[in-house]
Amino acid sequence: MQSLLQLSDLHILETPEKTLLGIKTEQYFHAVLAHAFAQKSNYDLILLTGDLAQTPCNASYARILQKIEEYKIPTLCLAGNHDNYSLMQQIFNTPQVTCDKQMRLGKWQIIMLNSQIIGSAAGRLAQTELAFLETCLKENSDLFTLIAVHHHCLPTNSRWIDTINIENNHAFLDIVARYPNVRVITTGHIHQAMHKNFGDVVVLGTPSTCFQFVPDSADFTVDRTPSGYRMIDLYDDGTVKTNVYRIAATMIELETMHSY
Repeated sequence: MQSLLQLSDLHILETPEKTLLGIKTEQYFHAVLAHAFAQKSNYDLILLTGDLAQTPCNASYARILQKIEEYKIPTLCLAGNHDNYSLMQQIFNTPQVTCDKQMRLGKWQIIMLNSQIIGSAAGRLAQTELAFLETCLKENSDLFTLIAVHHHCLPTNSRWIDTINIENNHAFLDIVARYPNVRVITTGHIHQAMHKNFGDVVVLGTPSTCFQFVPDSADFTVDRTPSGYRMIDLYDDGTVKTNVYRIAATMIELETMHSY
């Protein structure tokens, strides 16, 4: 079995003291990490699935790197709509923490897809990303596959967030449907837990390490639901088991009437 820890939507700011919607996002990122490693002492891989920085700069990414490297676990990083992917590739370029797009993990392969559209909150998978996905699936048909991507590919039933999903999700899902070795797709972006199915594929959404979006909401709405993360266990027979965990702290300081 391979055990993964997924953290998403950190929204780290230029300095630790700065706040977003009233909260210190970095404080909650650290609290989530501490909680995850109190639950389980070791993981085979950490996935950071986008929006790592709210206002990307060298300092914000360097502090993420420094914190993640304390845990000495291989880590793969994705860009979200708030990120600077080029800067991420420069900074997350160590023996432990990378923006690598593919990794073999036992009887599994992990594929990381970039859905960022520069200047837009929505996502799209460029033809090069789709071609890369199909090549990986075709050339590794003997491996079960987990695909990680920042933007979501299935509806959440929140009207506002579903307007900024993967715009060409049908092209993406058409490829997925052709390869039975794909067992799980996991995403960030939606700041909430989601667990759906696309045929035999488990499709997951993961809470943010900072504030959460209210499920089933027509317009942008946040609430004081605690920060969270996802554990994913990948078994050698292709079985996937996963759970979402949340820290105990309730965000009493969150400014729920503002937009980020």
